[in-house]
Amino acid sequence: MKQVLINNSTVSIENVPAPFAESGSVLVQVCNSCISTGTELAGIREPDAPLWRRALEDPSKIAKAVRMAATRGLRHTANVAVGTPRPSHPSGYSAAGIVTEAGEGVQRFRVGDRVACAGGSYAFHAEYISVPENLCCPIPDELDFASASTVTIGAIALQGIRRAEPTLGETFVVIGLGALGQLTAQMLKANGCSVIGIDLDDNRVAIGESLGVDVAVRRNCVDSDSADVWRRTDGVGADGVIVTAASSSDEILSAAFQMCRKKARVVLVGDVGLNIQRADIYKKELDFRISTSYGPGRYDRSYEEDGNDYPISYVRWTENRNMSEYLQLLSKGVVRVDPLLNVKMPLEQASDAYDALRKQTPRPILAVLEYEKTKPGNVSRVIQYQSMKRKCDGRINVAVIGAGQYAKSAHLPNLAANDGFSLRWVASRSGHNAHETARRFGAGNATTDVEAVLNDDELDAIIICTRHNQHASLALRALEAGKHVLVEKPLALAEESLVKIERFFDRNHESPILFTGFNRRFSPYLERVRSITSSRSNPMILNYRMNAGYVPLDHWVHGPEGGGRNLGEACHVYDLFNSLTESKCVSVQATALVPSSSHYSSADNFVANLSFDDGSVASLTYTSLGHKSVAKETMDIYCDGKVLTLTDYRSLEVHGCDKPALNTTEPEKGHKEILQAFAEAIESRQDASLPLWQQLQATRTAFQVENAVARQPIREAA
Repeated sequence: MKQVLINNSTVSIENVPAPFAESGSVLVQVCNSCISTGTELAGIREPDAPLWRRALEDPSKIAKAVRMAATRGLRHTANVAVGTPRPSHPSGYSAAGIVTEAGEGVQRFRVGDRVACAGGSYAFHAEYISVPENLCCPIPDELDFASASTVTIGAIALQGIRRAEPTLGETFVVIGLGALGQLTAQMLKANGCSVIGIDLDDNRVAIGESLGVDVAVRRNCVDSDSADVWRRTDGVGADGVIVTAASSSDEILSAAFQMCRKKARVVLVGDVGLNIQRADIYKKELDFRISTSYGPGRYDRSYEEDGNDYPISYVRWTENRNMSEYLQLLSKGVVRVDPLLNVKMPLEQASDAYDALRKQTPRPILAVLEYEKTKPGNVSRVIQYQSMKRKCDGRINVAVIGAGQYAKSAHLPNLAANDGFSLRWVASRSGHNAHETARRFGAGNATTDVEAVLNDDELDAIIICTRHNQHASLALRALEAGKHVLVEKPLALAEESLVKIERFFDRNHESPILFTGFNRRFSPYLERVRSITSSRSNPMILNYRMNAGYVPLDHWVHGPEGGGRNLGEACHVYDLFNSLTESKCVSVQATALVPSSSHYSSADNFVANLSFDDGSVASLTYTSLGHKSVAKETMDIYCDGKVLTLTDYRSLEVHGCDKPALNTTEPEKGHKEILQAFAEAIESRQDASLPLWQQLQATRTAFQVENAVARQPIREAA
């Protein structure tokens, strides 16, 4: 399918794999999508500035680079900063079209429904989009697709008005008569308010007047000294000001405060400077309010992605209900958007549409892209870049399923540097990500269809880097398809899923190789440790501390997709214990901290104690309570009069023997080495470096710890 992608200041139309209707989402064939002069244009104005200039403009990038250098090393940080080209990214956040597929669990829509769609991660400028149910709403029969495609902008304007709480007869000032300002002014009029509109552009002022603004003036509101507003309100001042302008100036907000009467409301919908002067608001006791995009539900993963609505009795106007109400206002003629749709072009001319919004005089307010109507069955979910013939150079044909940040920063660069592999597929849930990642790393094909990967007879191996809840099912499907599998940890989130994998190997003695992504056991540091401990004559004591850092409790890692940090990260350590003892784990105990506040969780603050049948004992202290200035991972090993101390996979101290210590300038956690071990296991058809029984044991150890932590007492409220 065709999709608009942005790279620096370049707008291009790319052919990318079409998405599927995921669970809780609908697949929409887009008829029109809307480009605004605000958010979207900001994404293409920035040229390819030098690295140092971009860093100075955004100090947070400097802090991020310092943290990366501390944990990943200077070389890795430099490669990321300089060597990694800026990826293309999708554009668009407001569209309208026809439902062609309904995902599992969708209740409100069916195939053929006309819907308007919102969301900066969903409603792209693309022929097909997959959108969660709560970000779609039905289009009234009387309304055309082009008008409905402005739904996001209309919902934003409507939420700004709800925040302002206008009442009949009040006077409001709207600063900035772009798309948001024009719609805001009309809705205020519908609320029975008098409206004063201010903008620097003559054309926009004229449009405002034609749409019913009581007073529309071309003026720099900063220079007006607010006197005009006071004159036009008989010296009372504005009851409220809604700022819909976009500017870095702090003076716009200051002028808005000065226009107001005592106890008035100022609502910020646009993007302006926020250096507020106390004198502007204190004496009048003004209310300054922020309007967050479309309304309640915005930025709430549970609402937007999981489909959990807010009860209407408690939250009357959610973002979805705002979207629907805006469309009703359009269909009834209360609000008019047609005078704002100054540019209409086919998708293929998207670059011209963006140029028109930036350069045309008078400057347009909105542009609408029009899409060619095709049969829904003509949806391509595979993009081929190279011949599908098998290469004859002996390399392993590999696919990567899941092209998230970890895959892009670890596996894909390491695959590119390893001559033993040939990257045949990149699969991702979003077509533009699959396309961009495949091109960046030289893959033969990009797809959103896992079945296409599994059905490739010439494919040897699959690396799975999806979110955790998909690992076990995808690994099993790949194994059943005869593919060797490297699946990122955790191998499974539940015992029943692990049992299915175990039974597969029980039934198939000539089965493919399975590696779980326990890369730390392949670190050069662990190789050095094993060279010291392998000839021991007594059991060991292993103490591991993971100062894991705090992750907000609403992060996906803690939810059903992640399974929690014990299953998702601490399993690394249980595997290390297996690797060093090479013994059966005979006892698992765990005690969790019971936090005194809900900021922390028992699930990522615990101590686990393990015993092995060789007599060794091991403990893991896993915590989110610590400070990031302290090493994240340390391990002390006590064995036969020796003490070994590993720190962040950058240093190994050795006491009590003549084996040398080990130090590296960058962390060496075994990411490159596990790929090489995987290749060697495929060639030899043996998993000696990562035996299946140890993968199963590490996963079941995590399950036992999880069960123990879950049984911890809950602190009662006082």
